[in-house]
Amino acid sequence: MTAPLSLDRLRGDVAEVLAEEPGSFADDDNLIDRGLDSIRLMSLATRWREAGYEAGYLELAQEPTVKAWWNLLGSEESK
Repeated sequence: MTAPLSLDRLRGDVAEVLAEEPGSFADDDNLIDRGLDSIRLMSLATRWREAGYEAGYLELAQEPTVKAWWNLLGSEESK
């Protein structure tokens, strides 16, 4: 695993693909409603997988919120 995935980094990665500021959306906002499409979601999944996290596209798509993704990916920190 390269750099640890902090909650701030996760928010920043999401903001980057949405072309928004990290504080412009809430952790429980539905990111699809905020403009996240399948291509952007795939790029996030790829980015996080390359960093050593098991971020599957389907897992991320099931509940597209920062909060859900942090619960999924942040729990890997303790492994």
